[in-house]
Amino acid sequence: MVWMRALSVWALILAVEFAHGVARTLWLLPRVGDLPSRQIGVVVGSALILVITWLTVRWIAAASRRQWLLIGTLWVALMLAAEVTLGRFVFAYPWSRITEDFDASRGGFLGIGMVVLLLAPLAMAMARRLPGARR
Repeated sequence: MVWMRALSVWALILAVEFAHGVARTLWLLPRVGDLPSRQIGVVVGSALILVITWLTVRWIAAASRRQWLLIGTLWVALMLAAEVTLGRFVFAYPWSRITEDFDASRGGFLGIGMVVLLLAPLAMAMARRLPGARR
């Protein structure tokens, strides 16, 4: 039950992030350019992830810190798969464009976003003082 709920929340995060990406492309990209819009997008996307996780951690109801971290790990693995699949096969981005998003030396912040995604379940469970998140 916990894992189905965690997958459901990840699907919600994916849908919100997709809508956020469309909005960023339509409204922000023409105003600030490609790389700055992607950098801003990571910050906004991270905030969206934290809000969604805050609202859903009670419903997910994991039983331990380990389970919260495993949920975060699952979310990152699924999101990386989605990023690569969409980037390569839907938007036909070259590998250099995809890896640039993760390369801080080239201005990519997506690695930071993935760390937020990894830690969001545990951090929000701790913030909500859920029993399974306590030491």
